[in-house]
Amino acid sequence: MKETIILRILVGIMALCLCILALTIAYFFNTDIQTKEPRQIIEECEIHTYTYMERNVFTVTKKNVEESDNQKFIVYFHGGSYVAEATQNHWTFLEDIVKDTGYTVIMPDYPLTPKYHYQDVYNMVEPLYKEIAETVGSENVILMGDSAGGGLALGLYEKMAEEMEALPVKTILISPWLDVRLENEDIQEIEKRDTVLNKEALRLAGIAYAGNDGINSYLVNPIDGDISTLQNIKIFIGTEDILNPDCHLLKEKADSVNGDVEIKEYKNAKHIWIIDYNSEEEVSKQAYNDVIKELKDS
Repeated sequence: MKETIILRILVGIMALCLCILALTIAYFFNTDIQTKEPRQIIEECEIHTYTYMERNVFTVTKKNVEESDNQKFIVYFHGGSYVAEATQNHWTFLEDIVKDTGYTVIMPDYPLTPKYHYQDVYNMVEPLYKEIAETVGSENVILMGDSAGGGLALGLYEKMAEEMEALPVKTILISPWLDVRLENEDIQEIEKRDTVLNKEALRLAGIAYAGNDGINSYLVNPIDGDISTLQNIKIFIGTEDILNPDCHLLKEKADSVNGDVEIKEYKNAKHIWIIDYNSEEEVSKQAYNDVIKELKDS
């Protein structure tokens, strides 16, 4: 027991140091971190890249799929604390989603902090979303994201609702980061069990992402947005994730104002465990299958 506690403390300290190092290097060297196409590609899929506002946008499609009335487009925002690019696990996850649904995934390489802040991110993703929704019809668009990308997806939803723009048919959030301030008192207990995320490291990344004026903006903390506008929001979250309490707080707020938020909670699951669903853990496989079902039911 004592050794486990010491190990978790050491892991937390290491995560904090790595976050500080990454932010420092990016700040002083003005690094523009960008997502690259995957090293490994599933044979059934094709990846195309185009430039939008000087950033890459990746589309993943299934080979030899005929157009149908049920064709859907998933606009996906990857996680990484607004600091890191999409990982190989993200690519594998998205390619498998395409393979198992036949849908098209569109993943923007949105600007990352500390070189960029939340305004820069929304300046890219908002017009991109509007363009996609206008082209294919919002009834065919699914918003989706994990971790920081889940927070971005919900913030974008709320902004579109505020502007009376066409909303996606469904929004799926995996372990979403809904409040970069991390002030929920219930986080403290889960923090003892979370072996993936470090609260202080996240807070530093959140402050950098918020910039000079965004720390209390709903675009940075979508838990503070107009919850009454939320419709068909599906949240996948594990019990061993410090982001779990804010998901339940969002649900409570939504219930009080007739917002439509559903939580699918998985016991003993850690942060973005679904992205690593190929592991032997049954909870990962089950959650992935549940995500596919939600997508097909859209």
